[in-house]
Amino acid sequence: MRTPLGWLQLRHDPGRFLVALAGIAFADLLMFMQLGFQAALYDSNTRLDRSFRADVVLISPKALNLQNLSTFPRRRLLQALDVPGVSEAQGLYIRTVTWRNPQTLRSATVQVLGFNPDADVLRLPEVRAQADLLKLPDTVLFDRGARGQYKEAIARIDRGERVTSEIERRTITVGGLFRLGASFGADATLMASDQTFLRMFPRVSAGSVSVGLLTLAPGASSEGVVEALRRHLPNDVKVLSQADFVQFEENYWRVASPVGFIFGLGTAMAFAVGVVIVVLVLSNDVNAHLAEYATFKAMGFRNRFLLLVVVEQALILAALGFIPGALMPLWLYAVAAQATSLPIAMTLERAVVVFVLTLAMCLASGAIATRRLQAADPAELF
Repeated sequence: MRTPLGWLQLRHDPGRFLVALAGIAFADLLMFMQLGFQAALYDSNTRLDRSFRADVVLISPKALNLQNLSTFPRRRLLQALDVPGVSEAQGLYIRTVTWRNPQTLRSATVQVLGFNPDADVLRLPEVRAQADLLKLPDTVLFDRGARGQYKEAIARIDRGERVTSEIERRTITVGGLFRLGASFGADATLMASDQTFLRMFPRVSAGSVSVGLLTLAPGASSEGVVEALRRHLPNDVKVLSQADFVQFEENYWRVASPVGFIFGLGTAMAFAVGVVIVVLVLSNDVNAHLAEYATFKAMGFRNRFLLLVVVEQALILAALGFIPGALMPLWLYAVAAQATSLPIAMTLERAVVVFVLTLAMCLASGAIATRRLQAADPAELF
């Protein structure tokens, strides 16, 4: 059997070995956290989009994302019903505003949705079950997954007590709760009827909506209806399938927003840190055993054999360093999710991605560390 030279050399100096494992684990931890925050950015800002019960979505061409929407004429919804395959059309009013936290009385950013409570426009059973509450004047539903100090206020609402707040100098009553969660754009979401929404924001025209939700008839082709709507409707409205609408929101945070770029850059920097650490460890190991490697070359062993020894070391470091690097984020994800109310959790896909990056990081480091060894002359080494 082949002697495991790579493993024996790593084990020969336990201190250096542990330092290398700690460095790889730290780099993996940084990559896990950056990728976790990046995924939370996309997931938190698209889960409201995913909750819309629609096959086709209409928005203004000027819209940037769900927190920066423009409006389009409501009559476009009626025109959309003329297209074969469209069975229902509903409009949403959406606005991001500052409200008064009913518990701390401090200002906080919330997103308010206004819609017809008799229409089934959201894939949120708790909202649908409390549709009658929304018909009461100036009554809203509050997101129990909100970010901020709302624990006491939520407990009072659960007990059936009357909880009030203020939006645009108008007093509103929080009549019930549902769960959606905070995002990078808003601390919470409020659900209101379209009539309550228009009373809260009197400068908003009832004839202009933020989002149009179209439901297709059974058997209708989504792609065909989307193309027909684009030909039928004027250019003051943008037609997207439900999947394209979610992708539209994600693309904003991925490309147009600097936040997505920062998390991507952080992952690249963590990878670079790992490469530097492993290169230093392997280079020191190569230098410490240069005489032994020279002996192998003098005996006729080729550079490929020596390279495989260093590659073996790199693979061992990648595998053993990944284990603590993957375990530590489990706790940190839980802490971050609790503190921010964002959907941060470990996924198998992310673990595979980081493991592949770890392998690439260690193999690249091994290739760099063996450059001097491959160019060296055995006679000079002695």
